[in-house]
Amino acid sequence: MTCDCADAMPLLERMFEVELAFLRSAGKDVRSLARAFHPDVVVHEPASLPYAGGWKGLEGIGALLGWMNEIWSDVAVEDMIAARVEDTVFMSCTLILRSRATGTVIRQPFAELLHFRDGLLLDGTPFYHDTAAILAVTGHAGQAAGV
Repeated sequence: MTCDCADAMPLLERMFEVELAFLRSAGKDVRSLARAFHPDVVVHEPASLPYAGGWKGLEGIGALLGWMNEIWSDVAVEDMIAARVEDTVFMSCTLILRSRATGTVIRQPFAELLHFRDGLLLDGTPFYHDTAAILAVTGHAGQAAGV
């Protein structure tokens, strides 16, 4: 088993590029997500967030991105580092989010455990440093929605 740090970044860059292009598109065609997401993809968002749950397939990822776009007016990452072992990528960064509801910006450590198949995201689990702080800045304190 070998760790290839340089090989992880192209996978992540393509995934983020596809996500941003989807969010900026007028039609929100989920087929465009197939450039970075496997048809059987599942993303597991924490139960404590408004977009909680296991988001499945391209339709699910499209719905998750749409829901996140309603909550966040801006999303950015800084200082991203990643390591890849076979089809698994471990990613860490500083996540910067601006709430649509309050305009407040939150910056916090963020990590993801990502599994790829044939270069496409198959399974993703994000780890937010402080979900209570996220809920507070979004105006969703005390509530979370499930899928």
